[in-house]
Amino acid sequence: MIYKEVSDRLTRTRRLQPKPPDGTPSPMPRHIVPLAPEAAETPDIRVVRRDLDGARSWMEAICGPHWLKVGAPSRLQFQHSGNVLKSMSTTMGLIEYGTDVTVGIDTETPLNCYSVSLPVSGQQELSIRGNLLVSDPDTGVIVSPDALQELTIAGNCRKLLVAIPRPAMRQVLEELLQHPAEKPLVFEPGMDAANGRQASWWRMVRHMVSEMEGAAGDLYGNAFFSGDLEKALIKGLILSQPNNYTTELEQAGSVRLPHYLLRARDFMHANAREDIALEDIEAVSGVARSRLFEDFKHYLGLSPMAYLKKFRLEQVRRALITDRGTGNVSSIAMDWGFSHLGRFSIEYRKLFGETPSQTLARHQAKAAG
Repeated sequence: MIYKEVSDRLTRTRRLQPKPPDGTPSPMPRHIVPLAPEAAETPDIRVVRRDLDGARSWMEAICGPHWLKVGAPSRLQFQHSGNVLKSMSTTMGLIEYGTDVTVGIDTETPLNCYSVSLPVSGQQELSIRGNLLVSDPDTGVIVSPDALQELTIAGNCRKLLVAIPRPAMRQVLEELLQHPAEKPLVFEPGMDAANGRQASWWRMVRHMVSEMEGAAGDLYGNAFFSGDLEKALIKGLILSQPNNYTTELEQAGSVRLPHYLLRARDFMHANAREDIALEDIEAVSGVARSRLFEDFKHYLGLSPMAYLKKFRLEQVRRALITDRGTGNVSSIAMDWGFSHLGRFSIEYRKLFGETPSQTLARHQAKAAG
């Protein structure tokens, strides 16, 4: 009853919002829910490059900075086919170079994604921390962003590639942990593709790639449909592949949020576009403010209003990634309750490691191919 009363009050009483700059479209009225695109499609990747710089530049746009060495440049036949999921911009597909190449990553300019690959044919070798890992159709590799490593790919290697942006991985990890991640997520580099949970994850990848290549591609292009699948894909990787958070995640899996925190969290998610006050959250939870603060910090790692701000920033990022051409950062930010755009940009960069404009430009460029 209290939840409904507070929600009804937010609906009836709209606090004044500052007007966007001249030429900026007004934010969508709060009571209108945007319809799903009728003919959405996943951005289709069909790329062929026959020069070293072209191949490296293309993959740099997807995975981030790296160097590329080719023993026989005249034999380079780089090909990448696949799709980009809209919700968090995960790239999935097939890749091959046509000749032996070595990809190098250093710690001064780390990748901006987690690169997960499995040969369909041929082999590749990952050199990391003094160890050499051979990857074939039964063994995948995960290239985490912050380690010094080299990946040597044979000329006959054709492989599945899943590139998951760092912000997306962190967001899903923190949802599983139910508190902010204090250190980067680092996976064990070798991934069993023939047995157990990891093999199940790779079967999911194969199924999604196959479906996106077929008649279901337009369905996967709808973020309302593919968003949950994309998040499930990332969750599956985190939960199936050993990493530096595995023990904590196993413990967190047995912890349930108190009902009043669930009520408060659900209220914030449902009304995040509104001008929610701390008093509203307190009223919905039904507990004293001191208890609310204490348990938010204990279970979710943030105060109630800090949690709300982080959720709003994540929704802005999602809107920028799924943007269909409006290209207006200001209106999207204001639609999610950020009236001070300078402060919003600072907070966004602090959380995601890039400005909102950089996010928008990068994903528009990727979609354009």
